[in-house]
Amino acid sequence: MLTFALAVVLLIITPGPGVLSTAGFGAAYGFSPSLRYVLGLFLGTNMVLLAVISGLAAVVLAIPWLRWVLMTASVGYLIYLAARIALAGSRIAFMEAQSPPGVMGGVLLQAINPKAYAVNTSLITGFNYAPENLAFEVATKVLIMNAIWIPIHLAWLWAGASLHRLDLAPATQRRINFAMAAAMLAVVALAIWSAFGSGTG
Repeated sequence: MLTFALAVVLLIITPGPGVLSTAGFGAAYGFSPSLRYVLGLFLGTNMVLLAVISGLAAVVLAIPWLRWVLMTASVGYLIYLAARIALAGSRIAFMEAQSPPGVMGGVLLQAINPKAYAVNTSLITGFNYAPENLAFEVATKVLIMNAIWIPIHLAWLWAGASLHRLDLAPATQRRINFAMAAAMLAVVALAIWSAFGSGTG
């Protein structure tokens, strides 16, 4: 069980769309305004977890065209979130980025987040510590994953919000926002490469 908990920490804490957007919105808008988005991420990751446990995720992802559609939607939404972070506080013709996405924004990200499916599948199907009682193992895994997920994401949000609280010069804040957005775009590039460039599909 301790090995499983360590795996949860390592897999969740590493940069992915969820933690990067959490830190990005924290830096762009502050802690409290971004909490609704983090709540959405939490609800979304548990929806993905339920899909993995029930086997629904495996059925859906086994359909090549549907997997491609989900990947395309994921890349498009990550680009949108990166733009929201980069343009925080700006008025642009196609977007007024005065506040972070709310609960549904977080839910939507996790619903199409490739890392969420990969991590949850790895954790649920691997690291078996109670093979004689599968129900107990799955239930405790869900509890452990959520108990670790919450503080990690709040820590990322706090780290981003700490930059926001420094009340930096507008030009400096814009550079931070662009850097956060660039990190999100790097994740997009990695997702595309993983799906198409690696030759693994």
